[in-house]
Amino acid sequence: MIGPQNAEFSDQVFTEGLLNLPMGQEQWAAVDNYITDLFLEADPALEAALGASSAAGLPAISVSPTQGKLLHLLAQVQGASKILEIGTLGGYSTIWLARALPAGGHLISLELDPKHAEVARANVARAGLADKVEIRLGRAVDSLKQLVAEGHGGPFDLIFIDADKPGYADYLQWSLKLARRGTLIIADNVVRKGEVANPASSDANVQGIRRFNERLAAEKRVSTTVLQTVGSKGYDGIALILVIADQ
Repeated sequence: MIGPQNAEFSDQVFTEGLLNLPMGQEQWAAVDNYITDLFLEADPALEAALGASSAAGLPAISVSPTQGKLLHLLAQVQGASKILEIGTLGGYSTIWLARALPAGGHLISLELDPKHAEVARANVARAGLADKVEIRLGRAVDSLKQLVAEGHGGPFDLIFIDADKPGYADYLQWSLKLARRGTLIIADNVVRKGEVANPASSDANVQGIRRFNERLAAEKRVSTTVLQTVGSKGYDGIALILVIADQ
């Protein structure tokens, strides 16, 4: 353990180490491609989902293949049979998550944009997962309230938040109502190229994530860490949130 007397030295070594590391978007993407080629097989359904999303004019903001595989593995480790996804886009991450479900498992994905939902439903059906996936159209907060009111939607074993950043704090609040002790909540895009550390940022997305992080830090029912990530999508990060207390 580093004591106070060694903190200054440790900070210096860490900083100097960072300065000696080769950095840059091209290298991050190259390493991502290397990992993808090694550990991910060609997947026609996932490739078709990306192609259909692009052809339909959806923004190219899906998780990367390596991030999709991470979601898949986390869902498997969690033994998730009920998954909630907030933000569907074209269904790329939806497919990764739904493939981790056991027989009888179910995933509910929430999407605001009718066009996105239409594309996602077609992509999910092409992947042979229509019987496991339900895509609900509407404002995420309204859909979350409806799930709470229905009662049968949760508690969910895993919740993935990847939607509009200003809404993250509200999505967390409602997600907790749909969780149980042991639920894993994953939130994407929580570092924002490092701007999350800038309290003076004028970016609404950054401020939305800062509110989310502050609410997380004050929430006693969860244990949280944030991992910074680099890769083909640039510099960002994910939050891993474990529910450790009953609601």
